[in-house]
Amino acid sequence: MTFATKITGTGAAFPARRVTNESLARQLAELGVETSDAWIRERTGIQARCFTDLSDARETNAGLAAAASMKALEMAGKSPRDIDQIILGTCSPEATLPAIACWLQQKIGATRAWAMDINAACTGFVYGIITAAQFIHSGQTRTALVVGSEVLHTLLDWKDRASCILFGDAAGAAILERAPDDSPGRIIDWHLMSDGNHADLLYIPTPLGEPGVPMLEEKALKGKLTMNGREIFKVAVRTLTDCARQVLAKQGLGISDVDWFVPHQANLRILEAVAQRLGIPSDKTLINVDRYGNTSSATIPTVLDEAVRDGRIQPGQLLLLDAFGAGFTYGAVLIRW
Repeated sequence: MTFATKITGTGAAFPARRVTNESLARQLAELGVETSDAWIRERTGIQARCFTDLSDARETNAGLAAAASMKALEMAGKSPRDIDQIILGTCSPEATLPAIACWLQQKIGATRAWAMDINAACTGFVYGIITAAQFIHSGQTRTALVVGSEVLHTLLDWKDRASCILFGDAAGAAILERAPDDSPGRIIDWHLMSDGNHADLLYIPTPLGEPGVPMLEEKALKGKLTMNGREIFKVAVRTLTDCARQVLAKQGLGISDVDWFVPHQANLRILEAVAQRLGIPSDKTLINVDRYGNTSSATIPTVLDEAVRDGRIQPGQLLLLDAFGAGFTYGAVLIRW
């Protein structure tokens, strides 16, 4: 017997500290890096982002994940003890081990759940919901918690103006539950990809020693994010467009069938370019990158939660999730809400 997977709850959490472009420009000026609100907005569409206070346990990676998870559980009408498995997407854990998902399990008291992390960078949440869906489809899991949680500001090179302006910290969560195979509201289909040929465009060299990978430049700071924004833009636009088209084609659907486009919030210019290629109007595209920056694996679940809570997303609507991340990893998912 097979089952369908339905998202029954969503949640999001952001640090209390909000950093505007003006504030960030002043901080960078003290380091000899020149930028401005106008420069950042023109190139990225970002106006502000949130940074954690790591001295506050509520704002660590697991702390943000716990806050988002409890909101998702409340919406779904579930308790932590109802969770069978936890999958947490992150590329910014505070420790190499254990998995942040295990800390999350302890924080929320999900004593029945097994837990693991996924590092697919910005595609982590998409990879996570599809992984959880396989356990639900096979009958092994009834209720899963999938989270995207990032504390990225600790990994930024503040002398690199092109990258340090982009990122913020946040967590987003979703409760996935077993549903009848013919349930109208469910995850319908997906298309996942990876391409290691572009691994040198966005990476964080290990602080533990030499990476031993020729692609990593000698000038790169260990433990700090390095990126080639110009090349990423071209690859991301092309691949996000292709992923979206392929998952729609698998179901015999077209862009006109999509009620909401839910893309990874990397950069407003990327989102606009992809939407234009696909022919998706701006009023059907969910966006929060302007207010929170690129929060990597947390972008899709946080913008999804916003639209669920403010009533834009309604039962029966078709959602197209579309993400890319370092690796490169890609994933598009069709959900009937």
